[in-house]
Amino acid sequence: MSEKKSWSLQNNKRTEAERNVFKPTGKSSKKKTTRYLISLVGVLLLVSFLMTYFSENVLEACFTKSFCFNSKDNLIIYALYVFSNILIVIVASFGAYLIGRKLASKIKI
Repeated sequence: MSEKKSWSLQNNKRTEAERNVFKPTGKSSKKKTTRYLISLVGVLLLVSFLMTYFSENVLEACFTKSFCFNSKDNLIIYALYVFSNILIVIVASFGAYLIGRKLASKIKI
């Protein structure tokens, strides 16, 4: 019972170089925010196009009396219209969250 117990799974068989493989290098990780935003915009565009394409009803939107478009004849324009509405809802929700967080920090005692 005089044996020294080792908690290592390799029973200390690794060399010093093998142990140093997992030490941090000091390099900061790359920020992937722009890649995520571009992916999000792409997914939202795809979803808005698919929602317009698979819609059974012919939907119509008018900006002015002379500029109207529907979901069957002007598929791309209507998909961009749906995308812009989704984007407005997301930005408004995020803005409300930021304002609420700021108000909560001011009200907090």
